Amino acid sequence: MNTANALYLIGCGSAEQLRDQQSAATAQTMGFKAYNLLRMAQIDLPVPPAFVLGTAYCQNDTTRAEASAPRTWVPGLTALQENCGLWLGDSRRPLLLSVRSGAPVSMPGMMETLLNIGLCDATVAGMVRQTGNPRLVWDAYRRLVVTYGEVVAGLDPALFDAETAAIAGGRDERDLDFAELRAITRACLATYAREAGHAFPQDPQAQLTAAIAAVLKSWQSAKACEYRRVNQLPDDLGTAVTVQAMVFGNAGGQSGAGVGFTRDPATGEPHLWVDFLFNAQGEDVVSGRRSAHGHAEMASVLTHAWQSLQDAASQIEQHFGDMQDFEFTVQDGQLYMLQTRTGKRTPQAAARIALDLLDEGLISRDTAKARTAKLTPQVLMTQRVVSADGAPLVPLAQAATACNGVAIGEIAFDEARARARLASGAVVILVRRDAETSDMAALESAVGLLTQRGARTSHAAVVARQLGKVCLVGCSAMSLDEATRTLSFGAVTLHEGDVLTLDGNEGAIYQGAANTVAEEPVELLARLAQLNSAQ
Repeated sequence: MNTANALYLIGCGSAEQLRDQQSAATAQTMGFKAYNLLRMAQIDLPVPPAFVLGTAYCQNDTTRAEASAPRTWVPGLTALQENCGLWLGDSRRPLLLSVRSGAPVSMPGMMETLLNIGLCDATVAGMVRQTGNPRLVWDAYRRLVVTYGEVVAGLDPALFDAETAAIAGGRDERDLDFAELRAITRACLATYAREAGHAFPQDPQAQLTAAIAAVLKSWQSAKACEYRRVNQLPDDLGTAVTVQAMVFGNAGGQSGAGVGFTRDPATGEPHLWVDFLFNAQGEDVVSGRRSAHGHAEMASVLTHAWQSLQDAASQIEQHFGDMQDFEFTVQDGQLYMLQTRTGKRTPQAAARIALDLLDEGLISRDTAKARTAKLTPQVLMTQRVVSADGAPLVPLAQAATACNGVAIGEIAFDEARARARLASGAVVILVRRDAETSDMAALESAVGLLTQRGARTSHAAVVARQLGKVCLVGCSAMSLDEATRTLSFGAVTLHEGDVLTLDGNEGAIYQGAANTVAEEPVELLARLAQLNSAQ
């Protein structure tokens, strides 16, 4: 694969440059994520401008080194800077960048992302003048040092968490003022220098070079390799690198980050299904380390942005002809679309969505038949928790449902335990503090996932849904003690190996093995029969 023409522009560059790249731009050459960004920009959705280093650069060590070299990416950066009127490393009008991965097929959360590239001691003052928001600037700088330390320098994130905890004192980071965030950033800079053996890089071009290299390197990460193995994807697909102008969901009360689906991925119901965090960046939602809210707060507080999101969701679903999973940021009330892809869904949702899209005239009958061909009555059967004696069921706790169904199994706290018990013939529920994609291998060994923190749309929850695992996230009522291998729900303490029931239909957690009944989706099966009988 030739790298000669493997640089692409989105929303920037001359008309001639954009015309020249059109025939070469495909999901295979520029990555699935970037290609869909390009398509959203082409239908005039609000997409921040970007340049893309295509998948050809991920072939081998030589091409990866070529991608990281400034001579390769400077033409793209120049077009981006001219579009924005901002410049990487400029002390007065600095440009900040996100650097993201993107393979030709969707691999949610399996590779790395770095945000806020370009912040350094020399650009902080310019960013403060430019935004008028010192809290935003110091929060972004803190995030950059921590993420860069973890992804590029290979440092333990717990080192930086300790610095944050020492100043935050248990408060949510979003409640800290700019002086506290400045103090945390400086402490993290000192920790970086001590642990990495050199100072945090103050040259934004050096930051960008290292970020591109780290994203390409993450194609070979353990979790990415495991995901490809499980999903039978070839190792030579490679990832592209998208370098995009930053937009800031952490700019205050009229800002935030979210992930959503154009329809309910569990049931297929035709309504937006959104998780949103105010005053946050996108990684806060998808990382699995925070619990996000549904869309009600966003709809009531950011009414204009919510209407814009509804309109954008309708556009992308019509343009792509299928239910979409999208990421977005709101900065000072303005919506920006950052990603869209065909959404992972349960079999029940797959059937309803295909049938509804047919009824709405968005897909053909042949397409609907193709999408439902493997959805047999057995696949569409659902399990439901019922009382054994008619007495009301009393759950240990409630959590947010990321994937429906019922899972019954013994508690396992890590991959080693899950694999060992599976090998012994046991059925396992994986219980974790956070919903993280690093648990990919452990999740494969389990029938369900339960987490203390995390959002329904976090990458791990998306993967669980794709694998057909019952998934409950954000159970704030549970307390996990990994040292004693125990799990507590108020006064009830369970040990690793004890049995739990996860009711993904109702978001309930029960002690022991609950009684269940199988239910047949009569109406859905009747609609499918009508589809298949029609000529």
